[in-house]
Amino acid sequence: MKYILLIYNNPAMLASFSKEEFDGVIGAVDTIMAELTESGEWIGGEGLADSSQTRTVRVRDGVPAITDGPFVESKEQLAGYCLLECETLERATDIAARWPDASFAAVELRPLMGQSGTEM
Repeated sequence: MKYILLIYNNPAMLASFSKEEFDGVIGAVDTIMAELTESGEWIGGEGLADSSQTRTVRVRDGVPAITDGPFVESKEQLAGYCLLECETLERATDIAARWPDASFAAVELRPLMGQSGTEM
C-alpha cells in the first residue's frame, strides 16, 4: 500500500532553533530517508517553499479567484511530503511517528487511492 506523510511545522518555531537543534532535525531526516531508501519503502518526497510564495485558487461559477498565501491561517503549515510504500498501516504509522517533525509539530499519514478510487 502507498502512503503519504504530510509534514507540518511552525516556521517561527524552526527559526528559534539553535544551529545544533536545526542540524539535529536535518540529520534525523537524512537518517530515516537513508533507512527507507535501503528498505525499498521510500518512493520520494520534497520540502515545500515558504508559504509566503503560496497561491490559493478557487473557481466559483467559472470565475477563478486567486489569493496569496495558504488557505488555512494557522501557525503550523504544510512543509513537505514523503511518499512511502509499506506492507502495513502499522509500519507506515511507525515511520510517521519517527519522522522528526512529529516530535515538535505534526505528521499526517494518509493512504493513497489507487486508480479505481475505491478507497474513498
